[in-house]
Amino acid sequence: MQNVRRGMLLGLVVLTVAVAAPLIVRWVLSPKGPAIEVVLPSGATRTVTLAALRRLPVLTRQGEYQNQFGNWRDAGTYTGVRLSDLIGDVAYATVEVVAADGYHAPVDRARVEDPEYPVVLAYAFNGVEIPEWSDGFRIVVLPEDGRVSNEEYQATSAGSYWVKSVVRLTLQ
Repeated sequence: MQNVRRGMLLGLVVLTVAVAAPLIVRWVLSPKGPAIEVVLPSGATRTVTLAALRRLPVLTRQGEYQNQFGNWRDAGTYTGVRLSDLIGDVAYATVEVVAADGYHAPVDRARVEDPEYPVVLAYAFNGVEIPEWSDGFRIVVLPEDGRVSNEEYQATSAGSYWVKSVVRLTLQ
């Protein structure tokens, strides 16, 4: 009888370890804090955390965009890093920006590297950082004057480049 109890206890311990171990490993290896995934043209991926973004050169500017109806939206002060600084020397033609809701927005290299209209991965709005800033990581375009009109940006909607809740950047 005592051997049966020991066997049951041993079985319970083994089952507990088998269930808990993968969860513990996943928790230990998961990024600390908010993060996005960057997929390189080779298919390799890297996770970029908010802490890592803070170590890159920061750009803080006023910004707002014009939507397809000609209305101005989302005016405020944005803080983040230029996509060109985040990407570095990687060869690519387009950055596919992917949001949590599945929205995709391709941004060609010429736009990413345009010094007059820097494309920025913002992590703060009006001094509030993610995760408290509910928009999450956001792609914004921040010219010196802070305004991106449809005509200037040669787009039906300059706002289509301002992507909320970015979860992945795929370099193609």
